[in-house]
Amino acid sequence: MTVNELAKKLNLHVFCSEANLENEISGGYTSDLLSDVMGFAEAGNVWITLQTHKNVIAIASLKDLAAIILVKGFEPDEDMLAQAKEEGIPVLGTAEQTFEISAKIFNCLN
Repeated sequence: MTVNELAKKLNLHVFCSEANLENEISGGYTSDLLSDVMGFAEAGNVWITLQTHKNVIAIASLKDLAAIILVKGFEPDEDMLAQAKEEGIPVLGTAEQTFEISAKIFNCLN
């Protein structure tokens, strides 16, 4: 499944990097702790988080993640958006709680 297909299916808001919405998703990782994501997320995962600062993009780029999904209606900081555009990492969002969107993404991918 691509990021674009997931975004349409779950009605996710696309904040930036529309050009890379065709990234293939291999799985997902849910965490708000950057070191946890750095240690355990895998390339191609979508990262579900409430963190909205540019360090999220640094980790996503390092781990070659497919996209970042912000929860609870959180919106990316301006510096996060700028870094995401530069790195080409899609940042999406939802008003749903972390548990709910994680379950939906799991069901879409399995």
